Amino acid sequence: MDRLSLYAKGSMKKVTIKDFKKTMSKFTTGITVVCVKDGTKVYGKTVNSFNSLSLKPPLVLFSLGNNSSSIKIFKKSKYLSINILSNKQKSLSDHFSKKFQKNTEVNFLEGINNILNIKGCVANLECKLEDKIKKGDHTIFICKVIKTKYNDKLKPLSYYNSKYY
Repeated sequence: MDRLSLYAKGSMKKVTIKDFKKTMSKFTTGITVVCVKDGTKVYGKTVNSFNSLSLKPPLVLFSLGNNSSSIKIFKKSKYLSINILSNKQKSLSDHFSKKFQKNTEVNFLEGINNILNIKGCVANLECKLEDKIKKGDHTIFICKVIKTKYNDKLKPLSYYNSKYY
């Protein structure tokens, strides 16, 4: 038996939720906080399921769990910000991963269309929500990027094997 056949037979497992989560933790991701403003209230969610989708037009996507405490607010929003956190902003990631949070200690910069960006990030993207697709237990949000800002001097916050780096 050759090495490839041995590998394929011996190590693959049937997918369980526990094994799927453990397997996906082996993929290093960046950490973002997606923010929307509804009236005077700001809602933010820590998201690591973020990536670029298209250059022409400039599109990105992220997903939120359908049981998220603020999914309805995100679904009805027209504009939002995606804030790529720096390695000095772990506390913001923790803050926005809570079910309900008060944003009194977060420093925001106002952008166009009532969009709020988080200060001190590696990058900020101001976006218009283009589409929502419900798949499995998540909703995928497809956004057109309107404006960007980035800082080459900062290092990104990353997540690997269920730990921040």
